[in-house]
Amino acid sequence: MMSRILRLSDGSAVGLIEVGPPGQGGEPLLLIHGVGLNARAWAPQIAALAATTRVFAVDMPGHGRSDPLPPGATLPAFVDWAARVILALGVGAVNVAGHSMGALITTGLAADYPELVRRIAILNAVHRRTAEARAAVLARANAMAQGEFDATAPLKRWFPDDARDAAPRAQVARWLAEVDRAGYAAAYHAFATGDDVYADRWEAITCPALVLTGDGDPNSTPDMTRLMAASAPRGRAIVIEGHRHMVNLTAPDRVTAALRDWLQTPLWAQNMGLRA
Repeated sequence: MMSRILRLSDGSAVGLIEVGPPGQGGEPLLLIHGVGLNARAWAPQIAALAATTRVFAVDMPGHGRSDPLPPGATLPAFVDWAARVILALGVGAVNVAGHSMGALITTGLAADYPELVRRIAILNAVHRRTAEARAAVLARANAMAQGEFDATAPLKRWFPDDARDAAPRAQVARWLAEVDRAGYAAAYHAFATGDDVYADRWEAITCPALVLTGDGDPNSTPDMTRLMAASAPRGRAIVIEGHRHMVNLTAPDRVTAALRDWLQTPLWAQNMGLRA
């Protein structure tokens, strides 16, 4: 496993974990984490998938070792950033898996930059929040913009009150305590306002699309997951029982197995000449 800094065309830094020697393994896989976390949040999947594919896990802007985007950046700016990351990797089109905010970015990549994407995996994504949920998330975003920061509140939403999840919960708590607060607030605002930015684009996303969540996730609900998958021509929904928002850490084997199946899904669009 190699941890390094990737430089984009404008000179900005991107924290990157890279596993798998060039020229070996399967198709390249890009992993994008959620708000408040970092590339290490994908540790179980990196360890399991590196044996068969070249894996790149990035720190989102303003997180880990990645430079922030300009103030006021909205979701499309994060999508453009991710496209520049793929181009800077120099490995051609990639499979992309995103969690939470990373899932919104991944959706945007498939919608705006289909030539850069082979398949997408959308974990614990939000999609057309209810008015009540939208008001709650915007209130949290506005509080962060005013400098308020409560690292314990996300843990209550992301994890069930279960002793079995004590270790991943403690690890996530440490990451939240370490995160740059300005970077957290900026990304959270884009997340809070991004649930419907690409909501009308799912029917045009023709690559294989895995959409997954936990049945107890109060914000990235099973209904959202099933609706996104049903809207995509090649969408597949998976709802993992007994888990919430951090399902890739609390049910790592089940999530990794789903990702393995997804990575093996044929790219029929290539055979039809629809994608280079």
